[in-house]
Amino acid sequence: MHHGVRGGRTLLRSVGHTRVTEQSEDPRLTGLRYAVARLRRELAAYPSEFRDRGIAEEELAAMAAMVAGGDPEIGRMRRSLLLIVGSIGSVSALAPTLMDVRKAVDLFGELGHQGVSSK
Repeated sequence: MHHGVRGGRTLLRSVGHTRVTEQSEDPRLTGLRYAVARLRRELAAYPSEFRDRGIAEEELAAMAAMVAGGDPEIGRMRRSLLLIVGSIGSVSALAPTLMDVRKAVDLFGELGHQGVSSK
């Protein structure tokens, strides 16, 4: 068995065994998972209260759950994003990370283009 450290985490590998989830996961999911987690952390650390903070926290939790499931529903993801933007869009300290979430959602394409030809 090979032991190594990469990126601050220990890797354990047996010859002939690999983690399928790491090799086959859609990079868009990985990016979205990272962006959502980062925004959740930044929102949790944000010191000021604001009226719609609870909505943003709930929708970010819903997005995190969708991504964890591995096959997020694009329409639901976009709805959550709109609610999040409406809830925290005026908080300038969170704007760059919120934009990262938006970009990650946009990588999944338009609502009507979920692998089906629109011709």
